[in-house]
Amino acid sequence: MKQFPSIPHVEGFHGQPCIAFYKYDGSNLRFEWSKKRGWYKFGTRQRMFDKTDEVFGEAIDVFLNTYGSSLPEVFKKDKLFRNAQQVIAFVEFFGERSFAGQHIDGDPKKVVLIDVNIHKRGIISPHEFVESFGHLPVAQALYQGPLTPSFETAVRKGEIPNLNEGVICKGGSGHKLWMCKIKTDAYREKLKQVYADRWQEFWE
Repeated sequence: MKQFPSIPHVEGFHGQPCIAFYKYDGSNLRFEWSKKRGWYKFGTRQRMFDKTDEVFGEAIDVFLNTYGSSLPEVFKKDKLFRNAQQVIAFVEFFGERSFAGQHIDGDPKKVVLIDVNIHKRGIISPHEFVESFGHLPVAQALYQGPLTPSFETAVRKGEIPNLNEGVICKGGSGHKLWMCKIKTDAYREKLKQVYADRWQEFWE
């Protein structure tokens, strides 16, 4: 089951055209669908899990209630997925009190679709993502244009409304698809307060 790629920091990507998406503060999970079996595999970034999992077991029903039927409808109708036998949906799993990938028992959780991978093709481009899934509750696109130092500064300083952790910038397509992350200064300070000398483990 394909893993979601590690996302580097912004250095080296300035000047590239991109779409910047809201970065949700949670855990990256993956759900695999096939034409024959429907939704049948569930994993974190590094391991598989099922409904008995103490931390992520509840995510299966949350995901199925949110996207269980709506995503397959797209897979069956959208020409982008015409020949797709297997598709992986990557989501962020979080609650109101989740922080740096840590979740609180009893805190209601939700999932937000952040990327989609087509078997033997790879992760679709950010433009394809918006075009195919923008009508669903998916990662919010906040900006489209060149990835400039001024945009990075605006994210760092919290000048973009309602940001918490930061943004994920995505550009290109196919083998030239790229991603990078920019986090806010306020999120960095919160990491320092919570994790002290370990804060950089959760940074960029």
